[in-house]
Amino acid sequence: MRAAVIETPGKLSVTTVPDPEPGPGEVVVEVDACGICGTDIHIVDGDFAPAPYPIVPGHEFAGRVAALGHGVTSLRVGDAVAVDPSLFCGSCHYCSLGHGNLCEDWNAIGNTRDGACAEYAVAPVANCHRLPEGVTAAQAALIEPLSCAVRGFDRLPRKLGEHYLIYGAGTMGLLMAQLARRGGATSVSVVDLNEERLKVAEQLGADATATTADSLSHRHGWEVVIDCTGVIAAIEDGLSRVRPGGTFQQFGVAPGEATASFSPFRVYNDEITIVGSMAVLHSYSRAVELMGSGAVDADTMISDAFPLDSYEDAVRKFRAGTGRKLQILPNSTHQSQDGSR
Repeated sequence: MRAAVIETPGKLSVTTVPDPEPGPGEVVVEVDACGICGTDIHIVDGDFAPAPYPIVPGHEFAGRVAALGHGVTSLRVGDAVAVDPSLFCGSCHYCSLGHGNLCEDWNAIGNTRDGACAEYAVAPVANCHRLPEGVTAAQAALIEPLSCAVRGFDRLPRKLGEHYLIYGAGTMGLLMAQLARRGGATSVSVVDLNEERLKVAEQLGADATATTADSLSHRHGWEVVIDCTGVIAAIEDGLSRVRPGGTFQQFGVAPGEATASFSPFRVYNDEITIVGSMAVLHSYSRAVELMGSGAVDADTMISDAFPLDSYEDAVRKFRAGTGRKLQILPNSTHQSQDGSR
């Protein structure tokens, strides 16, 4: 089969690799759509420590079941599925406490094992979720980031009628903004330096957008502030915008060695809650149902679709920040832009 391969940090190729074979309890998925995410770029650059090389990237994907391993009875060949890439050991201290996303032997399809920027990918049957009626493969490839956003909301001490401020209008910021509106927020404001992305945030229901929080009118701050950028300046600014008694969530991925400054006295005196959220935990199946219900406008979020042979072009466009969600269609030769697939 054909696959995108990161041979070593900085070295990409699209080449022929052996077809995957399903082991017991596994299936082979013919990949129809696979999203590109910031983690993929970190792997390309050699900045994602768990990744081995060479590796086939791609962890946001959907397709159709092409082959069944021994003992698989819950799916049939031809079933349309989205795949949760998370692979937990199930036996370490954190898995035993129900915190598989903190697994001491954490793995993931496309991150530590060959992924779905390929014509076919292998996955445990337990990680494969049938698609609801009417959900396309392109929409389904957004279920993995949506499941991360659902996990983020699980971590928030939410109340109806709160005001949200979200830093970042990329994939995750746009998903968080849509979920906040659906979850009972009184208002959702979005900050991003990219004005084109802010227009998309407005299209998806944001009440206010700006390139700086100073341009937004909220005299007392916001009850919930979420960073979806991982940028230290945004994090430090966001912490200063939380109302007394409010919550700051660190959702964006900052560099491992980075540090941010804040006032410990204010966290104490104003009873500010600071929470993190990492990846997916007990949230993927709910994300499948949310996508099926139309809770998010996936089509507006997807700007470009590339054939597999254009993987390097897609990476360049991702780095330039000129698109929204970029997807690879491994079994198509068609390239489209502005959401047409």
